[in-house]
Amino acid sequence: MLYLFIASLIWAFSFGLIKTSLTDIDPNVVSFIRLALSFLIFLPLFRLKSIKKYHDKKIKRQLLLIGAIQFGIMYATYIHSFRFLKAYEVAIFTILTPIYVTLINDLINKKPLDIPALFAAFIAIFGAGYIVYSKLSDNIFIMGVILVQASNLSFAIGQIYYKKILNKHPDLESHSVFALLYAGGAGIVLLFSFLSGGWQGFAPTGDQVSALLYLGIIASGVGFFLWNLGAVKAKVSSLAVMNNAKIPLAIICSIFIFGETADWRRLLIGGGIMLVAVIICEQEKVRERWPFKKLDSES
Repeated sequence: MLYLFIASLIWAFSFGLIKTSLTDIDPNVVSFIRLALSFLIFLPLFRLKSIKKYHDKKIKRQLLLIGAIQFGIMYATYIHSFRFLKAYEVAIFTILTPIYVTLINDLINKKPLDIPALFAAFIAIFGAGYIVYSKLSDNIFIMGVILVQASNLSFAIGQIYYKKILNKHPDLESHSVFALLYAGGAGIVLLFSFLSGGWQGFAPTGDQVSALLYLGIIASGVGFFLWNLGAVKAKVSSLAVMNNAKIPLAIICSIFIFGETADWRRLLIGGGIMLVAVIICEQEKVRERWPFKKLDSES
């Protein structure tokens, strides 16, 4: 649990840091620098022989593609959303990711939709809508929400396909191939950055360089390593709870450290509603009491 908590705390600072320091830099450039640094962190652990022993030439391309989606498109849309939303609002709308994982997994594997997860999605949307009710007619705000959901979907799709590969090749060690995922992510956002002209006039300040180093080395590199280490040691129930621990931590950091303002009454009530949605989606005991046929969401 300690590793999971430290990783969540590291990620919690990322929201406010991006909002206060990096919104005037092209999101694709920020994403590339972050992923390139993460790639360098994991490069010493990369072992090509881990892939070669399976005699499957597709694995490398599949891992690069997964990285392009799960990390590249995810970070590009996620970081871009900070131009339209407050940092704590971005954090709130990431809560839908585990629900997307369940629903998309069912669709990809041609299984009946998980009814509790679908119901949970509607509850979570209602809770998030309650928090930001006064902004729902603001087109700029809606654009930010769409970008966060695109980020959530990209991260969910990447997780599902990565799990399928590991299930097919159970001896494949994540740390030995993780650099490929970051390479795929860095490659796609580098292409995006050239298409968007993001490098023109790129002259980061000292504070922005520090923020980029923190996000690339600490948040992505160290954060993901600690999370994977903690996930192996933690119980499934603990992992489910900690998966969304970064959200309240990010809200606290964004408001009390980075100085954002929020309607606390709506935040607490809406947050409680969204928490109920996550519990419905993730807790097996809740599903067993559901008045519908229990559906297996594992691939």
